[in-house]
Amino acid sequence: MPMAQDEKRIALLIDADNAPASRLDLILAEVARHGVANVRRAYGDWKNPHLKSWEACLHQYAIRPVQQFAYSRGKNASDMAMVIDAMDLLYARNLDAFAIVSSDADFTPLVMRLLTDGVKVYGFGEKKTPEPFVNACSKFTYVEGLGQSAVGDGDGGPLTEPRTPAELRGDARLLKMLRGAVDFASGDDGWAHLGAVGQQIGNQASFDSRNYGYRKLSDLIEASGLFEVRRDEQSLWVREKPKPRKVAKRARKAPPRPAQ
Repeated sequence: MPMAQDEKRIALLIDADNAPASRLDLILAEVARHGVANVRRAYGDWKNPHLKSWEACLHQYAIRPVQQFAYSRGKNASDMAMVIDAMDLLYARNLDAFAIVSSDADFTPLVMRLLTDGVKVYGFGEKKTPEPFVNACSKFTYVEGLGQSAVGDGDGGPLTEPRTPAELRGDARLLKMLRGAVDFASGDDGWAHLGAVGQQIGNQASFDSRNYGYRKLSDLIEASGLFEVRRDEQSLWVREKPKPRKVAKRARKAPPRPAQ
């Protein structure tokens, strides 16, 4: 069946040395939300026993293994091969986005270069991923926040522990993004459509509410306690809660000094 015209063509590039094979099915499901992964490649020295867990995944999900020998100790030749392939794919001009799976900050310059050509870059990595790589992506998702609880307790909660309201309010970067997006998307009455808020946040920086332990942006906004939420039959609206007015203290007159 032919691909829909509005469906994005995505290159999925996996740094197998710095990505968990156990989360691959969930990563692929997330990539499918954005488009079709026409290109699927995983890079590594496949003779290394460390990558044994990847073998079954490669066949199951039709991922092409790219063999890259470690020519010298301490140098990651797989990273170089992955960067070269990414640039070749970019110059071919037949892709709309890249999905890079790695927890290595060395790919930050690659992400920034891809973005300058107008393609989206979706990043996936573990919580140990350095912030420069996380922030460089159009959207970065921690793999621990994908799917259901692996503990088997049946609670169906996300693997990432939800941040408390106090923790959310203490995150200056998050609050600046939320307030800025709501202000930009709001009308004269201060109410903003949640969809417009989410789009504005996505235009500003890499953001995924699951990284904070909340499945939806609306859940995160409500949990912060800083916004009012209004629901109608088809839409959800938000606006910042009015700040309490400070009552000015009346200046007390100093008692007159006794005459000398």
